[in-house]
Amino acid sequence: MNNHPEKLSNTSGQEAQNKHTTKLLNIRTLCVLAMMSALAFLLAAFVRFPFVSAVPFLRYDPKDIVIVIAGFIFGPLAAFIVTVVVSLMQYATTSFTGHIGLFMNIVSSTAFCCTAALIYKKKRTFSGAVLGLIIAGIFATAVMMMWNYIISPHFMNITREQIVRLLIPGFLPFNLVSNGLNIIFSLLLYKRVKGVLKGMRMMPQLDEAGDSKISVYSIIFAVLFLVLTCVLWVLLILGVI
Repeated sequence: MNNHPEKLSNTSGQEAQNKHTTKLLNIRTLCVLAMMSALAFLLAAFVRFPFVSAVPFLRYDPKDIVIVIAGFIFGPLAAFIVTVVVSLMQYATTSFTGHIGLFMNIVSSTAFCCTAALIYKKKRTFSGAVLGLIIAGIFATAVMMMWNYIISPHFMNITREQIVRLLIPGFLPFNLVSNGLNIIFSLLLYKRVKGVLKGMRMMPQLDEAGDSKISVYSIIFAVLFLVLTCVLWVLLILGVI
């Protein structure tokens, strides 16, 4: 007896089921990212406060906690997408810093959230999360110190020499404390958020041991971001900018 038609039928049925499952997961992923974007925006809009008197226009908001959790769950590209969406929402509604604030928000959240998510994607363990967040905090602080040195004179209408005098007593403690708070609360809340999403069946299927294959787009983006940062640092050291 020839069983090939039955096998083909079973294979086709399985493929259709897999496509349906993938489509459903994609819809759920979009829903979760939309909810996280909305939550991050609300936090940025209503939970904001300055804590460094030397730079009172800098205000901490906890949106990066939500964005980095999104990155831990769905990957660094998702973290970047949420970053851009939330920054554009801020730009259109609550921001008083215009296009400069939009740019700085995207750079700051990308440096912290995407870096942490990229490292955690490789090692999905608690130690991987801690390592990713600490490295991301240090990297984001260095990146924002550089960009504040470049852009703040234009925003504040003061000389670069005056900005240099604000870097250590103002910008550095602000970035260190902000990133420190983001690290602590991200570690405290990630498992809880993950558990809620699992209960709602909205978590993607992940390998807890870690992904050995990181998306090409994530690698390209990370390399370009690092190259740009290094080039700008060299130009600063040489006194070109």
